[in-house]
Amino acid sequence: MTSRGAGTAFSRKNYRLSTEPEKSKVTGIVNSRLLNDYLHRVFTSADGNQPAAAYRKNLTFQNLQEHLERLLSEENGSEDSRDQVAEGRLGPSTVVLDHTSGFEGLLLVDDDLLGVIGHSNFGSIRATTCVYKGKWIYEVLISSQGLMQIGWCTLNCRFNQEEGVGDTPDSYAYDGNRVRKWNVTTTNYGKSWAAGDIVSCLIDLDEGTIAFCLNGISLGTAFDNITRGAGMAYFPAISLSFKESVAFNFGSRPLRYPVEGYRPLQDPPVADLVKARKLLGYLKNVIHIGIDVTEGKLVEKDTSMWQLQGEPTVLITLAHIFNYFSPLMCKVYLVEDVLMTFLLSILERGGAVEAHPLIQQLLDLMWLLMEEYEVHECLKQLLMSLLRAYRFSPIIPDLGLQIHYLRLTIAVLKHEKSRKYLLSNVLFDVLRSVVFFYIKSPLRVEEAGLQELIPTTWWPNRFTKEGKESKEVKEESAEERLRRRAYERGCQRLKKRIEVVEGLQVQILKLLLNNKDRGGGEASRYIFLNKFRKFLQENASNRGNLAVLCPPEYMVCFLHRLISALRYFWDGHKAKTPASLSSEEAYVPPQLFYNGKVDYFDLQRLGGLLSHLKKTLKDDLAAKANILIDPAELQAVTMDDLDEDEESATSAAQSQRPSAALAIGGALARPAWLSSPTLGRANRFLSTAAVSLMNPRRPLGTLEKIKVLTLRAEQRTREDIEGTHGNEGLLLGRPPEEPDQPITENSLLEVLDGIVMMYNLSVHQQLGKMVGVSDDVNEYAMALKDTEEKISRCPKRRRDIHEELLKSQKVFSEKLNHLSRRLAWINVTIYSKEKMQDIYWLLRVCIRTIEHGDRTGSLFAFMPEFYLSVAMNSYSALKNYFSPVNSMEDLPGYEETLMRLAAILAKHFADSRIVGTDIRDSLMQALASYVCYPHSLRAVERIPEEQRISMMKNLLAPYEQRPWAQTNWILVRLWRGCGFGYRYTRLPHLLKTKPEDASLPSLQKPCPSTLLQRHMADLLRSDRDLAPSFLNSVLNQLNWAFSEFIGMIQEIQQAAERLERNFVDSRQLKVCATCFDLSVSLLRVLEMTVTLAPEIFLDWNRPSSELLLRRLAQLLNQVLNRVTAERNLFDRVVNLRLPGLESVDHYPILVAVTGILVRLLVDTDVQGTERATAVLLADPCFQLRSIQYLLGHAEPSALAAAAPATDKRHFSLHTYTEYISTEELAKVEKMLNHLSEESKQAAATTLPTSEEDLCPICYAHPISAIFRPCSHKSCKACINQHLMNNKDCFFCKATITGVDDFTKPASS
Repeated sequence: MTSRGAGTAFSRKNYRLSTEPEKSKVTGIVNSRLLNDYLHRVFTSADGNQPAAAYRKNLTFQNLQEHLERLLSEENGSEDSRDQVAEGRLGPSTVVLDHTSGFEGLLLVDDDLLGVIGHSNFGSIRATTCVYKGKWIYEVLISSQGLMQIGWCTLNCRFNQEEGVGDTPDSYAYDGNRVRKWNVTTTNYGKSWAAGDIVSCLIDLDEGTIAFCLNGISLGTAFDNITRGAGMAYFPAISLSFKESVAFNFGSRPLRYPVEGYRPLQDPPVADLVKARKLLGYLKNVIHIGIDVTEGKLVEKDTSMWQLQGEPTVLITLAHIFNYFSPLMCKVYLVEDVLMTFLLSILERGGAVEAHPLIQQLLDLMWLLMEEYEVHECLKQLLMSLLRAYRFSPIIPDLGLQIHYLRLTIAVLKHEKSRKYLLSNVLFDVLRSVVFFYIKSPLRVEEAGLQELIPTTWWPNRFTKEGKESKEVKEESAEERLRRRAYERGCQRLKKRIEVVEGLQVQILKLLLNNKDRGGGEASRYIFLNKFRKFLQENASNRGNLAVLCPPEYMVCFLHRLISALRYFWDGHKAKTPASLSSEEAYVPPQLFYNGKVDYFDLQRLGGLLSHLKKTLKDDLAAKANILIDPAELQAVTMDDLDEDEESATSAAQSQRPSAALAIGGALARPAWLSSPTLGRANRFLSTAAVSLMNPRRPLGTLEKIKVLTLRAEQRTREDIEGTHGNEGLLLGRPPEEPDQPITENSLLEVLDGIVMMYNLSVHQQLGKMVGVSDDVNEYAMALKDTEEKISRCPKRRRDIHEELLKSQKVFSEKLNHLSRRLAWINVTIYSKEKMQDIYWLLRVCIRTIEHGDRTGSLFAFMPEFYLSVAMNSYSALKNYFSPVNSMEDLPGYEETLMRLAAILAKHFADSRIVGTDIRDSLMQALASYVCYPHSLRAVERIPEEQRISMMKNLLAPYEQRPWAQTNWILVRLWRGCGFGYRYTRLPHLLKTKPEDASLPSLQKPCPSTLLQRHMADLLRSDRDLAPSFLNSVLNQLNWAFSEFIGMIQEIQQAAERLERNFVDSRQLKVCATCFDLSVSLLRVLEMTVTLAPEIFLDWNRPSSELLLRRLAQLLNQVLNRVTAERNLFDRVVNLRLPGLESVDHYPILVAVTGILVRLLVDTDVQGTERATAVLLADPCFQLRSIQYLLGHAEPSALAAAAPATDKRHFSLHTYTEYISTEELAKVEKMLNHLSEESKQAAATTLPTSEEDLCPICYAHPISAIFRPCSHKSCKACINQHLMNNKDCFFCKATITGVDDFTKPASS
């Protein structure tokens, strides 16, 4: 054995050599009498009595081994013989899951064959051992709370993908998901289980009963009189649905909740257990007893402060103990039962972990006196047992169990050598160590003691029927105030307890991030960094493979603890080097994204693929960052891209043929370290379709080769990260725009980058998911309030109704009591003020990072997309998820942060450096949501004027060749509140329908922005090319959207009229409603343009004004005619009131059209009114009846026809007095009178036109233009519209060089 520890070499073979008498003088070993006394005190016999000094054998190091062997062999004979007898049990003595023949469906099974994950609809598996008589027990550790049936079955039970344990005659199961028991039929039984619970399955074959316990609490007898007799033996078995996971304990570890009289299926290693306990006793004796050499006597020592201090006598004694103790400490059962229990007992005395140096001393001893492979195995098993104990401990009010296990974890990790070994080989490779940072949420609040902690419950009563927070908050009654305060005090008590656990978790991370422990290799932080990067890669590259992903609820807790630890080190560095930045100013410098020092796997960059960026921007990299891309590397990158494409294609092809993929075994290599229920890696894939997989030592498939790229993180050292003199490490390639100022330690920058990536991977979705409990509380509170109102209104004679209402009230109250306590837990662990500040800090980090990246010009394209995503999502989380408890407005620097984020959204939604369509869409949606809320809209108005104008210019870019619906929606939001009858939050006809989520952007009260409207007007007026191109594109899209809508409602109407019962596809209805909404929003943008800059249509000195006005009139007439015709298609479909078409109604589209007409015909100067009127009346589609329809003036013929249907109400703007002001109605009346007069005059003055004089293209207008050079003729509207897209003549295809007015000579 090589030398370890303090230069002392011990080999098991030469312990005795160091004890020769002549060496005692040299080595300082005590005299023989004292040694004899010492050894007899340490190695007492089993009964604890020491023989009198006269009768006891003289002990020296020469005969100690023999004495020790005799002591250890005492009582073992009888134990061994008892160990052999296993009456009532058949099968191997080591009980595992039967992975060769005892399963059905697809399953992932752990290396130790004790953990299983469902990978198909309903997979089943049984154990290798069965029982036929006696009382037996096994435990199941529940890792996910979904659909599972756990219990017992016989060999004859045949399961399939629909039927599992409990669905066949001789199988019995408990299902805590549905809270039922199963044996062909099913009845209610037990309690609901949650992830982190332990189910004990008990079978008594003497009495014929089966029972279950949950976390040690009996659920009662589930089945009695079960089938027994010849050939009837029961196997432990489970059926579980997709993604569900559990771990079994048949007895390979100590049972967590043993039951008296019941034996585990696998016998404990009794003989080894006795030995280990004896040896531990001797070890404790060594610690207790000290040798006072000067006095020549033995003394009692304070164990907590025990130190080895190089005493040879003690060291050799310990060496003898460890000679026997070490091999035992490689066994799981003994590590958990003996070693872990002993170490926990040391910490039980309380006080800080630092106050117990004994654990450090013991770990030193282990590294000194055990073989290296033994220490490794022992530490691995110890950490695994600690992790299991932490995860599967029930929640008790003071969280004492969790605190206990975390304290021991800290004590072990404080030991430098152990910490580095565990970090390098165990924490992220074998274990699911993220569990240490998770605090599980109790599903059953009674058992968690939340009733004692929060005796008084309370919930907000501030919601109206529409589900909207009522602004006029009623005065709290005195009783309500008392209840709320008592509830808040309870929440504070809970918070203090949870903060203790969180503090311990942060302590663990501080140990892992220690960069001062450089003795014997790399500091812990750099080992952690490489493992952390690999962890991120596993989660980023397996987005579809749920078995591999770290569950999002763990990620949330890990993120918060990591932020706390990171900021602690960051600010610590700032204290030492004042020139660096504090954590409040933290950001990730842009060079990390392009210098190749940090691996971003295959994550998308803003500018596209990394290989493409390296090729296109290599000159910029050389000029700005002094980074040269080696042409050979470019070639290699390209080849690697090809390999990756081929490989992804292969795996995609395999996913189409599951059995083939599984037989090869490659696509699922190392599939499930994170969902693995035993907290280790699941390494076997069981499939009834792929028998070849039954061989556990299968050769590696071709797909399992490791790419060199993924190893880069593993190979980095401290110098690569922090840099040395002349080497900038991670900060290589600083661009000139980046200040030459130290930020912090480079390694912390990489941790920060990883935190941002973690938020993007799954934290955000989990934050959104947990809001559901708050929503449930609000729903139940509304239901309870409603029920109480009904009770107060219920007539006294209706006692039956009164009783039913009281029952409902009781149910709602109980549910609310339960939910409000659960919500208190969630608010403390996920939505507390401190957690909110963490997310806010992350938002600011992203904003600063994006701002610094943006300054680098073209190199901004290298930034990973997730930075922009996290900036948008974290803001959304702060606004929507934390709001019931904490307000975002209370955060420091909130206004400035809001403005900086607004500037980012305004600048980058149309940034040419960003190529990904998804991220561009997200930016547009974020901006659209931003302008819906007054607070954030004001932030947009506060950004520099130049940026505001640039944003408006991008919004007014032509709609062709870009996703225009979102930008159109942004313009609409800026206008909403200014348009004709456009002050509604919800459409008038939708007010009585079910309430929606009041926080939706579309349901916000109108908050128009006059400042941004002014910018828009200025741009349209000043830029002569912008206005026509923008408006033509809007008119084109309106034409398309409305035509699509009409085509779709024709199909819907035809389907509705068919006699046979048929259903219209809901997707078709949705698309139809979307086309309608688009038509309305495009009309509103036209109304906005006409109002803000009417001269674009009415100033005919502008080249395209007349054409735009004609196109507008044509479209408005089309819309009016389609919507206002009596008993028309639109009417009939609206009256069908189909689900999905709720937004389709007369009001929104007609008021939008009316707004445009009023602005053109009433709210403008005389010349403008004349031009608009002339164009409108000249359009062949114009019908005065459509304008009369707006005010409910139906035609006489229509009235006569509709006389019988007296209940049919005609549409009229007069009925919407809440939405349309009297002033607006007066303008419509004025417009109708004006058009009536003008149309009469036009009819009187218009001479009949001969057919030859009409335009040969549209046959609607007289010929008014002649083309040069070919002299063909048409009306101006047709040729102007044609010339927008084509310069060739309609008739002869000659290129038109000019168009002149044509007036027919009077003589003809």
